[in-house]
Amino acid sequence: MLDILPDRYTALITGASSGIGYALLNQLLSSSRAGRIITVTRQPFAIDDERVISLTLDATTDEGRSALNQQLAGQPVHLFFNAIGLLHDDARKLHPEKRLDQLNADSLQAIMHVNAFTPALLIASLMDSFKGTHCCVIASLSARVGSIADNNLGGWYSYRASKAAHNMLLKTAAIELKRLNPTSIVLCLHPGTTDTPLSKPFQARVPSEKLFTPDFTAGQLLAVINKRTPEDSGSFWDWAGKRIEW
Repeated sequence: MLDILPDRYTALITGASSGIGYALLNQLLSSSRAGRIITVTRQPFAIDDERVISLTLDATTDEGRSALNQQLAGQPVHLFFNAIGLLHDDARKLHPEKRLDQLNADSLQAIMHVNAFTPALLIASLMDSFKGTHCCVIASLSARVGSIADNNLGGWYSYRASKAAHNMLLKTAAIELKRLNPTSIVLCLHPGTTDTPLSKPFQARVPSEKLFTPDFTAGQLLAVINKRTPEDSGSFWDWAGKRIEW
């Protein structure tokens, strides 16, 4: 698993306590090649494995990112997988907009902050762990609806815009990081519709064969990552290994 990484690699997973992040963590732990896996969650989270270091912090805040940076202290990270994402939140009355008249600044800001700004700010705050000459893969969950070329249905304004912004920020970071670490690989990944709390309210019309389990999705994404090279840095891929247009 992940032959592109060295033995005893260090991995960092944000959003590791549920869904795709949790499934990916378990798949990494199923291999003896993992050296240390740092998990970041907002609520206390424990795994009975000495290779796991669990950090409880909010990566969407400056304080949380600063605490994470202090914990890593510039130590090399070989794999950073970001599984943080926001599509809806009943408590904050956040729901995908179907029409322009449903847009409001607060919702746009909230969705943009989590889906686009946070991944980019995490990369920025942890650059000392990514730059150098060591193998470094940064993979962050995007969504096909973030593809401008693929937008034929409309709707979901904030989510679409946030994922498009996410892709641009990571593409731009990939260019800079290549100068600081020629072996780096930065990837935007579309997981498909996966049975997680994020997609739960929108699963009714999804055919059963197109609703994936988190374990299936995690395995597919790891396979996609494993086939990438530094020449692929700054690109956008789906769970089946097919490149997506921006």
